[in-house]
Amino acid sequence: MAETTAQRLEADRVIIFDTSLRDGEQSPGISLDQGEKLEIAEQLAKLGVDVIEAGFPIASQGDFEGVQAIARAVRGPVICGLSRTARQDVDRCWEAIQDAERTRIHVFIATSEIHMKNKLRMTPEQVRSEASSAVAHARGYTDNVEFSPEDASRSDFDFMCEVLQAAVDSGATTLNIPDTVGYAIPEEFGARIASIREKVKGDYIISAHCHNDLGLAVANSLAAIQAGARQVECTINGIGERAGNAAMEEIVMTLQTRGEFFAGPWTGIHTEELAKTSRLVSRLTGYHVQYNKAVVGRNAFAHEAGIHQHGVLSDRETYEIMDPTAVGQGESKIVLGKHSGRHAFADTLKKMGYDIHGDALNQAFTRFKELADRKVNLSEEDLEALVAEEVGDTVRYRYQLVSCDSQGGTNSTPTATIVLDLDGEKLEANAHGDGMVEAACNAIKKLTGVEGRLTDYAVTSVTGGVDALADVALRFEVDGASMPGRGLSTDVVEASARAFLNAINRIVRVKDTGQELKKANRPGSLDGV
Repeated sequence: MAETTAQRLEADRVIIFDTSLRDGEQSPGISLDQGEKLEIAEQLAKLGVDVIEAGFPIASQGDFEGVQAIARAVRGPVICGLSRTARQDVDRCWEAIQDAERTRIHVFIATSEIHMKNKLRMTPEQVRSEASSAVAHARGYTDNVEFSPEDASRSDFDFMCEVLQAAVDSGATTLNIPDTVGYAIPEEFGARIASIREKVKGDYIISAHCHNDLGLAVANSLAAIQAGARQVECTINGIGERAGNAAMEEIVMTLQTRGEFFAGPWTGIHTEELAKTSRLVSRLTGYHVQYNKAVVGRNAFAHEAGIHQHGVLSDRETYEIMDPTAVGQGESKIVLGKHSGRHAFADTLKKMGYDIHGDALNQAFTRFKELADRKVNLSEEDLEALVAEEVGDTVRYRYQLVSCDSQGGTNSTPTATIVLDLDGEKLEANAHGDGMVEAACNAIKKLTGVEGRLTDYAVTSVTGGVDALADVALRFEVDGASMPGRGLSTDVVEASARAFLNAINRIVRVKDTGQELKKANRPGSLDGV
């Protein structure tokens, strides 16, 4: 019987399996509480992901409760939990996800020689048996069972296929092939996917889970799709262990933008939600999105070079292969700086209400170039002043920052006075430090009683110029657990104090709920695919 159009479309649908809340949260320094996980999961559902891997329930009580909360609250996507092959892992996974509208248990065990010998200390026969029995046990709970041979790209192909066949024979409905350590090359990985499809018999969907250690995660995922994979495991912003995972937004927009090349594969993602989801994940994890990040970076649709600006103003498609509105990025951005040309300068002034020509425009443009050499980007306020000169014409936490006063100099010890609000009560402390930022942090530690050490600190400006908002991101380690914090202010010291207090509030909130703080890179931690 001839295949219908609907059947062909469904066969080409690529299932988007988001693991931001599992593999993504395993990134060093990320520790999401239950409310934050739920907020991300709800947005992932709105984005249209097919499967949410909500966590690793056996890893900790906090992880279990987070997965359970998502399973009970989020509707739409399949809710998946990760499990090793141990019987108690599978049981715990099911206990966490059983209340979901749709469930999946994701079982994994390593199949590479180095993992079997040095980590599992198991023989190939034991690994094959463990995989088979674990899948069968999981199938007793749900008919949606995924199996992954960890470190698949470094596994002996024939042995791995034996394990995959045993998993299918025991009831696995999805076979996920993880490039766990980012070792694969696209051509090689695609060939492996195609060969698995030929060798392993049965009714299953083949999937790819690629890490980015060589910067090839997205390329490997796309190669897998070309070779017949119809599920990709990915994360928002590419977050994940070490160098991260394949970035969902890049995979989705590649399939959409270059549809004629891939000739078939498509996703059900609501792309207009991509930028919003990216910002949410960045804010809650404390992981900045690089400015030039594909699709969702703040410069992804920004143009400063004069030639590019002229082209985009004439026809957006001259320098943009995607419509920024299609991914939730708004309009193309014309950034006025030292590389900008006269056309973009005049167009920006016209949009501001200044329609000037001839000598007046020439004089203003000359002055603009002089200023642009000293200031990276010029705001509308800068342009208004320039035109006037030349032509005559912006979750409630337990501790709230009330005030931050600091002082220091070449011949004085830096000091800071911090006033906090704690449930309506004003707390004040003064402290010294090697600098005013350290002094402010020391004062906050005095008031909150939380001791630890600052492990990372970065400050960036939101806009250009001395009046820019300072955006401070830091990590604060307490008892071996690392917590991110972020703060905004026109004053760097205040922004730092807000970021420091943000991290402490998160620590206090986790402790108040009785959860364990996530250890930073602790030895012997549970790992996944």
